[in-house]
Amino acid sequence: MQPTRAAEWPDIRAQGSDLIRAAGVAGAGGAGFPSYAKWTALEDVDALLVNHQESEPNYRIDKWLGKTKAETFAALFDALLEQAVDLIVVSAKWKDRDEYVRALEAETDGTVLPPEELPLDRDAESGVVFAYTENTYQYGMESVLLKTVDGTVIGNDLPTDHGWLVQNTETLYNISRALSDGDPVTRKYVHVSGDVPRDRFLAVPIGTPASELLRAADCPPELLPADAVIADGGPGWCFPVDAPLDEYGVRKHTNCLLVLDEETVAENTYGEDRIDVLEAYEWTDREIESEPTAALEPSRVRIPLATNPEPDVVDPAEPIVAVGDRVGVGDPIAKPSSDGISNPQHASIAGEVTAVSASAVEIESR
Repeated sequence: MQPTRAAEWPDIRAQGSDLIRAAGVAGAGGAGFPSYAKWTALEDVDALLVNHQESEPNYRIDKWLGKTKAETFAALFDALLEQAVDLIVVSAKWKDRDEYVRALEAETDGTVLPPEELPLDRDAESGVVFAYTENTYQYGMESVLLKTVDGTVIGNDLPTDHGWLVQNTETLYNISRALSDGDPVTRKYVHVSGDVPRDRFLAVPIGTPASELLRAADCPPELLPADAVIADGGPGWCFPVDAPLDEYGVRKHTNCLLVLDEETVAENTYGEDRIDVLEAYEWTDREIESEPTAALEPSRVRIPLATNPEPDVVDPAEPIVAVGDRVGVGDPIAKPSSDGISNPQHASIAGEVTAVSASAVEIESR
């Protein structure tokens, strides 16, 4: 691995949160929380935990990124260890090591800890450590993972209160691009699964209509059964889509779009409309694409102005474009709200702004 020069990176402690915010990075693991808010606490942090668990059985996004972008992550780790933290822990499932994680191990020359050696002794470790867990679904939960990795128990406090910064792999990839090149988040990796003829792993512009994802899975919306339920999220943690499929644009937190049947959903819905169909389908019996096999280029996108599905947590961005404006990919279309936690938004396709509301900006490539 080539050593990373400090001059190639900004002052991460002084500028990191601002650069991450300017790029509109949000949690890609399902929560969509603006990432800059975590990085404002960098002065209180001495360790980074990379959630490389990817617990959902039909997900390959983080695995693929860790394998194919190993040099990118290794360069970021070098910069963070030089400037910001003493320890970086990458935590994946033991079963994924040989196929997906060894490339990153080799690039970083990290220490490897198998499941039986956890929890680790944080005071005794430094540099990059690969902390492998058993192959259990729930390790993808941040609080469970921290307890497993080093025994930290999170109650009503935050990981940063214990000196930990936690990010999932796709989010950290976007952070790396924001810090090194100032690249805004305009695309998302997403799966399509469930009751579809063909499972897909796609790269799509933010705001791509759900209807386009279904067509890519050979499941056009007009042929959906009357009892079909469309959900955003993975089999163990997803929520019903409550908008017309042509109007529901892929969010920065959308990992998967699922087609489910109404009866199964009714039997497996819990508090706050969360759906858990992990045991209701044979997710591992289907053919899963292990890399993004197509990059959708929709003619229209509807970009949400709030990155988080909880409206009381994150404020939507404020539009700075009007109908008729021409935009290019990456151009700012909305600025952060002046109150609360909020991210800017950027055009994900080139074209003309065709609609602006308090919740979304629509762009057509014409």
